[in-house]
Parts: sequence; structure tokens; C-alpha cells
Amino acid sequence: QVQLVESGGGLVQAGGSLRLSCAASGRTVSPYDMGWFRQAPGKKRDFLAYISWSGGNIYYADSVKGRFTISRDNAKNTVYLQMNSLKPEDTAVYYCAAVRGGGLYYSSSTYDYWGQGTLVTVSS
Repeated sequence: QVQLVESGGGLVQAGGSLRLSCAASGRTVSPYDMGWFRQAPGKKRDFLAYISWSGGNIYYADSVKGRFTISRDNAKNTVYLQMNSLKPEDTAVYYCAAVRGGGLYYSSSTYDYWGQGTLVTVSS
């Protein structure tokens, strides 16, 4: 069992930056592939970014490519999402998720463990 806790959300002006963290406990996160998703009010949960257990494979949704960067520090059991050039449409609850290999990295149903989410609000 892996417990995930996101942090780093908050209120930021358009054009600003935030770095989200996803800290894992219970088990080491190193064998797990990790993803970041977000869900705006009234909308479905959308894929943002994926990083494999080794960090060797990284994928992004087109909507955040070039603005967001996913990374991980297995020694600290933490995954990060650096978000730059934020836009009001980035406002959502952001979730990290973990899966022990396999599946479609962009599908929320692939992931076995989820954090509780952290709210990001971008003002115009």
C-alpha cells in the first residue's frame, strides 16, 4: 500500500509558477510509475504528465507541454510537478497517482493509488 500526499498548491497570478510535490509513504515510491492529473469543477480528471520508475520515460499532455515539468527523487520518495506560465484555465485540483508498471499512462484507470489532491487557483 502506498499513501500519496500532494502539497504546494495555492493561489497564483496568471504567468506565475508553482511547484507541486507528491510525497509517498508506506512503501518506497521507486518501483512505481507516477502520474499527475487534474480535475476542474464539473469536468473529468485529465492526464497531465507521467514519469516512469527510473525517470527514463516522460510524457506530457499537449495542454501543458513546454510549461510543466515532471521529475522525481526516489531517495526522497517524492515526485514533483513544476508549473510555469500558469493560466486561469489551469485552475483545478491536482492529483498524483502511482502504478506498479503497465497500462496506459494517460488513463486514470491505470493507476492504483491516488493522493487527496491539492488545489491550484490561477487568477487573471
